[in-house]
Amino acid sequence: MTVPMIAGKSHAKPNIPTSTQAKLRYDVLALWGGVIFSFLFTGVIWLAGDRLQAFPKLPDQGPAWYFWKLAEPTLMTRLSVWGFYLAHQFAVFGLIWYAQRRVKKYSTGLHLVNVIALGVNAFFIALHFAQTHIWYDGLAQDVSIFSSQGSVIVMLVWIMLMENNRRGVIMGKKLPIGKRVITFARKYHGYYFAWAIIYTFWYHPMEHTPGHLMGFLYTFLLLLQGSLFMTRIHVNKWWMFVQEIVVLAHGTIVAILQGNNMWPMFFFGFAGVFVITQMHGLGLSRRIKWGLLLSYVVGAFVVYAGRGWNRAWELTAIPLVDYLAVVILALLIAVGIWVYDRVRTRFTPGLSATERKA
Repeated sequence: MTVPMIAGKSHAKPNIPTSTQAKLRYDVLALWGGVIFSFLFTGVIWLAGDRLQAFPKLPDQGPAWYFWKLAEPTLMTRLSVWGFYLAHQFAVFGLIWYAQRRVKKYSTGLHLVNVIALGVNAFFIALHFAQTHIWYDGLAQDVSIFSSQGSVIVMLVWIMLMENNRRGVIMGKKLPIGKRVITFARKYHGYYFAWAIIYTFWYHPMEHTPGHLMGFLYTFLLLLQGSLFMTRIHVNKWWMFVQEIVVLAHGTIVAILQGNNMWPMFFFGFAGVFVITQMHGLGLSRRIKWGLLLSYVVGAFVVYAGRGWNRAWELTAIPLVDYLAVVILALLIAVGIWVYDRVRTRFTPGLSATERKA
């Protein structure tokens, strides 16, 4: 059978097998759209930041002092930030709960709950911007700066615990952590991460210092990741790696801006965690891994040869804290599971061993 030709062109559709046609990945589109939104909104914070200088603040009072809070808070400044924070927090908790009970499966598309989550987080980002420019104060007025920093540190440690079975913790080697502990960490991580991210998000007013801008950009990316639960991009190894490694740049830049000469501790500390743990989950060749490790060693040698070897303890400070925290977190979860089993067995006699572990 011949195909009619007009002006030398065929009317027949190209015969491309369905299996080879590229599928539109809505989760990937949402990711890139969210990344663009994150950078654009960070730019909005920067552009509008000068007008926040009109809000009076107290003089800096030392390392434990958070400078960016009102000198004289009012009932309304507190009600605004705490009310909006709690609304944001429980809205996201509810979405996670719904997704775990109704969606249950991962997809390359977007579930309705993902669309709602993206909208909810975008709404509260805009609301926090307005709240900052009207009432200014964040949660920092009432809680310690260490609570905000600590919540994010535990989140990063929790990621290391969850990823133990996939990439190991020490040079690709797994820690001997029980299956139920890992299962618990994976199943309930969304609730802890949502609390850590949203609490930190509302802790700070939307100031335009370089540290604030990078911190908010990082927080926007984390909120984006949290909105894409139950999608394949949510568990993409490279995108997950971005969520971990951005803290290296953020911590280092903030330390440089503070002018306390502590930036090598943050740079080499988080870089140390990268070469010891994180790079082993990326599928890199052995040659690339050795190259990255060698680059780290050479860089540390050059810096500390001039900085003084008496400060070489800085190289191990962050990794030691992180790896000790992984063990402590695993033990705490294990103890919690043990207590749960004992209580459940006591009040529900006749359970089989399988039922007790369910």
